[in-house]
Amino acid sequence: MPKMKTNRSAAKRFKLTGGGKIKRKRSGRRHILFDKTTKRKRHLRGNAYVSDADEKRVLRILGKA
Repeated sequence: MPKMKTNRSAAKRFKLTGGGKIKRKRSGRRHILFDKTTKRKRHLRGNAYVSDADEKRVLRILGKA
């Protein structure tokens, strides 16, 4: 069976941590920022983790499963 190809667009959006979790960026920080409160924009900073329900699907797209 051939090797599984990595989806390159997904590889740019997700990173695997040492503990096996999948890191992702939060959505909503690209444009129309004047309509959003400072508190909301502040909470959108930094990284989040992919939920347990979606982990299997993301790993398959990344070619790791």
